[in-house]
Amino acid sequence: MSVAFVFPGQGSQSVGMMNAFADIAVVKDTFAEASSVLGMDVWQLVSEGPQESLNATVNTQPVMLTADVAVYRAWLAQGGAVPAMVAGHSLGEYAALVAAEVLSFADALRLVKLRAEAMQSAVPEGVGAMAAILGLDDAVLQAACDEAAQGEVVAPVNYNSAGQTVIAGHKAAVERACELAKAKGAKRALLLPVSVPSHCELMKPAAEKLGAALSGLAINAPKMPVLHNVDVATHDAPADISTALVEQLYRPVRWVETVQKLAENGATVIVECGPGKILLGLNKRIAAEARHVAFTDPAQFAELA
Repeated sequence: MSVAFVFPGQGSQSVGMMNAFADIAVVKDTFAEASSVLGMDVWQLVSEGPQESLNATVNTQPVMLTADVAVYRAWLAQGGAVPAMVAGHSLGEYAALVAAEVLSFADALRLVKLRAEAMQSAVPEGVGAMAAILGLDDAVLQAACDEAAQGEVVAPVNYNSAGQTVIAGHKAAVERACELAKAKGAKRALLLPVSVPSHCELMKPAAEKLGAALSGLAINAPKMPVLHNVDVATHDAPADISTALVEQLYRPVRWVETVQKLAENGATVIVECGPGKILLGLNKRIAAEARHVAFTDPAQFAELA
C-alpha cells in the first residue's frame, strides 16, 4: 500500500470544521502557534465564526493552512506513517510543503497571509469574478473563453475533474464566457461567491509580491516528493520550488493531472488531509482505481491502520 496525502485549500472552510479534533493536544497547540504568529485567535474564528469573517480571503488562507497542518500533525501524533508523496489544491500546496519540511509552519503562515493580502489588493472589489462550468469539454471551454475575452482576461483556472472546471478573470468577460459555455452545451455555469479571480493573469501583481517575500525565506529540499499544481512535477531545488509557487498564483491548478500523476506514481490510497471532503469527491472521479479516504475526524485515521 502506497499512500499519498492531498491537502484542501480555500473553499473547504466552515465554522466548526475542527470540532471533531478539539480534544487533541497537538491540534490545539498548532492553532495556538498560528494565533501567536498571526496575532489573532484562529481557534475562536474557526469555532465560532462568523462565517463572513472566516470566508474573507485574508483569513481563509492562513486558517485553512493551520487546519490542514493540525490534522496532519494529529495523524503523526497517533503513530500514523509519513506518506510517500504529497500535493495540495492551490493554497493546500503550502500545507504539503510544511508536511515535507520545505517551509516551517511559521514561515508558511506569514507567506500565505501576505499571499492573501496581495491577491485581494491586486484586483479591486467587483472587477474580477470566478465561475464553475459543469459538463463541458476543456477544449470547448477554452474556445469559449477566447471568444468571450474581447480584450479582457478570462481563462480556465481550476481543472478540478472531468467536466468540472472553474474560470476566472474580469467579471464582464467571465459572464460572457458563462453564456457562451451554456450555448456550447455546458450543463451549468455558476458564478462563485468570491471577489478574487485566482490563478489568472490578473494575479501577476500579487505574484511579484509573493516572489519578493519568498526570496527572503529559508526554503529546504523536500523530505518527501511534493507534486506542484502548476507543472504537475516535483522539485528539489529551492529556486524551482519558489518559481512554482509564484507561477501558481496566475496559472491554472491542474488538479486532474495531479491526482492522475499520484496514481501513476504508485499511490494506491489517496487521503484528503484537512477539514471537509471536497477533494474526496473529485479524486474518486479522477483516479477511480485508487482507494480514497478523507480525514474528516480522528476516527477516520483507523481506515489506514
